[in-house]
Amino acid sequence: MSNLLARPEEQGTFKFYLLGFIFCVVLTLTAYFLVDKHLLTGWTLIFAILGLGVIQMAIQLLFFMHLGGEKNPHWNLLVFFFMLMVLVIIVFGSLWIMYSLNYREMSPMDMSFQEGK
Repeated sequence: MSNLLARPEEQGTFKFYLLGFIFCVVLTLTAYFLVDKHLLTGWTLIFAILGLGVIQMAIQLLFFMHLGGEKNPHWNLLVFFFMLMVLVIIVFGSLWIMYSLNYREMSPMDMSFQEGK
């Protein structure tokens, strides 16, 4: 996919990095102005910001990490998807544990009842 953006000899040049930086700044400012000027609200705003974040992540992977630009990118993609899987497990596992602890936490009224015994 990176080959669609630039020829392999152009990757790693100042022009290539500057273009990636400009794309990232534009996406960040777009998200900022969506929130600051109240152009979108509710779930529409959340999905727009998430979409802009995913696009920015893809740009950073292509322009700065050069993921997919090498001749045989299978190992790098495999390592990347493994890292992504571990990250998802850690984030959602932590959220699940926090929700479970909040659900199982004893209320103050139950605690005072236990102390009275």
